[in-house]
Amino acid sequence: MAEPGDPQTRLDRIVSVIANNMVAEVCSIYLRRDEATLELCATQGLRAEAVHRTRLRLGQGLVGQIAARAAPFSTADAPHADGFEYRPETGEEIYSSFCGVPIQRLGKVMGVLVVQNAVAREYTEDEIDALEVIAMVIAEMADAGRLTSEGFDLERVAAKTYQGVAASDGAAIGVVHLHEPKLAISNPFTDDVAGERARLDAAMTDLRGEVDELVAADFSSAPAEYRDVLQAYRMFAHDKGWLRRLHEAVAAGVVAEVAVERVQSDARSRMERADNPYLRDRLHDLDDLANRLLRRLTGAGAEETPEHAVLVCRTIGPGELLDRDGRIDAVVMEEGAVGSHAAIVARALAIPLVVGAELIVAEAQNGDQIIVDGDRGEAFLRPPENLLEAYREKIASAEEAQSRYRAIRSQPAETRDGVNVELHINAGLISDLPNLFDVGADGVGLYRTELQFLSRPTLPRRADQAALYGRVLDVAQGAPVAFRTLDIGSDKVLPYMKRPVEENPALGWRAIRVGLDKPFALKMQAQALLRGAGARPLKVMFPLIAAEAEFYAARDILTGTRARLRRLGHTVPERLEIGAMLETPALAYASDQFFRDVDFLSVGGNDLMQFFFAADRGNEQVRRRYDALSAPFLAFLRDIVARADAAGAPISFCGEAAGKAEDAVALAGIGFRALSMRPASIGRVKYALRAIEIGAARAAVEAAIREGGSARPAIRGLLARAGAL
Repeated sequence: MAEPGDPQTRLDRIVSVIANNMVAEVCSIYLRRDEATLELCATQGLRAEAVHRTRLRLGQGLVGQIAARAAPFSTADAPHADGFEYRPETGEEIYSSFCGVPIQRLGKVMGVLVVQNAVAREYTEDEIDALEVIAMVIAEMADAGRLTSEGFDLERVAAKTYQGVAASDGAAIGVVHLHEPKLAISNPFTDDVAGERARLDAAMTDLRGEVDELVAADFSSAPAEYRDVLQAYRMFAHDKGWLRRLHEAVAAGVVAEVAVERVQSDARSRMERADNPYLRDRLHDLDDLANRLLRRLTGAGAEETPEHAVLVCRTIGPGELLDRDGRIDAVVMEEGAVGSHAAIVARALAIPLVVGAELIVAEAQNGDQIIVDGDRGEAFLRPPENLLEAYREKIASAEEAQSRYRAIRSQPAETRDGVNVELHINAGLISDLPNLFDVGADGVGLYRTELQFLSRPTLPRRADQAALYGRVLDVAQGAPVAFRTLDIGSDKVLPYMKRPVEENPALGWRAIRVGLDKPFALKMQAQALLRGAGARPLKVMFPLIAAEAEFYAARDILTGTRARLRRLGHTVPERLEIGAMLETPALAYASDQFFRDVDFLSVGGNDLMQFFFAADRGNEQVRRRYDALSAPFLAFLRDIVARADAAGAPISFCGEAAGKAEDAVALAGIGFRALSMRPASIGRVKYALRAIEIGAARAAVEAAIREGGSARPAIRGLLARAGAL
């Protein structure tokens, strides 16, 4: 495999060596031509004319099934195996026995390695094991570009756009720096098992020492969630089960580097297919630790990071981000989530981060220019000059705007005609709360309590919940905080709760519906909120109320819990405000009595808009199709505000639209006097509101409602004339 030669010659040599050593009549290598297609790229035993002609879709035939499942498969009777597909150009119908293993590297399936025999036989575990080791080394060669040729390589020069999810705010222009160690192993096998085990143990000792130092640095002053992330990372590094599996792999006769990759590939294959989101998120930490261990074994040391580097990776753990603090401008991940460990650290370090940018690693190359938009969740690979220039202007303009926003940070969001609009931030972590003062917000309009539940493998204890809520109020320093009770279901599934099978999860068993059906969890959270608040005022709101009876039932649980705690001698809030999130059109038509009974209302704009337009907000094909400033939606919101005002119920708007200057001005125009948004949006919304008159905004909205269409052009013109765009 280490011999020189062109890619096709190397592939032909590989299949010949494998076939001869395994006494196999056929050995074939299939490689991915694109994301959906496998191509026969080399064979000994099948017809030569089938090379670069035979192609299979993922899941098609036995080879396609192996690639789709990322798991080996063998049989003594291939023609009668489920999924077998006859391809006449190969001449393989005479071969009964079949054994195939995925060619994969850390979960990325790059092809399939197959051996076949005419006589019916069962392949031994040792043979399958050996094929998996060889397949892994083939994957290394393919990943390094040593198996590509003009016949089946994809040219990677075109501009590409990737739509992911915004996980940490900000924008950056830089160069791609692919994060993943490359192995150069001339011989994956060893006769010196004891020596390889000693190398592995020494590298593991060094790794654990480094992780211990990383966790110990500034540990006491870090936010609680930040400390939890690092502690979990340290726990994985010291996991005895991981070391035991590595020892078992070395005992099979492979070098330590191969053992690390084999164990990690196996872990990735299992964990990626797990229903448990907690396990899938922890995979990023394990990948990170495996990469660190590989660098110690190979002596590669830390990767050299170029200037203005944008880290592009499948996953990354918190340790790697901490190591690179100050040396990277942004991060783009194929996997991950907004609540992942990497995202928590990225926000703490103010590094723009986009997660869920599928397939970018296969396309990107070191040194490629890239734009990362952490506000919109987009990445532009090899962007054209006009887009680069636009983002240079955007970044420069953002820097200038930030200086303007800082100048008005301590001033109210008061319009030129004297109307004050309160601006609140959305938060879900303790580390989010310093933004409350940094950006000049009036309070926390939405504190997402579910993140504490989603980031743990078991239900948080009541005492832990209460401690967190108490710290939130401590950090808020008297500013109002509206706690939203547990909002799970749909795309937020607890790792320790069985997920029901639902055709439409966004319309299914979620939010307050779960709380009322599982009153133990709601009562425990109510106790934690009340105990955490102590004597301080407390604001609690229930999510996704669709029928007013749901609000009254949840309110009774909260007020009943307070009465019981008071009887038991606990200090509880005298001032308890209980609100509802209006996220369904149905609640807009609740009774007048409901509007009088509720202490406050928060319009959940994201969900309300998707239900109003019947457009899934997670589906990019339809989400952007509808405008929040369209006449029907604005008229609907105006009527809700009117009902709340008539009943004396304070009402706010929470969602993406609140953080956009044009939308915020329109929302203020129809009567909202409180808006809740991401911290990064406070400055621009405050600046826009201070530049206009509320009367002009109201007139623009009313005109759009009368005439149909959208109020956006009129609002944009209003802001342009005020110099606030």
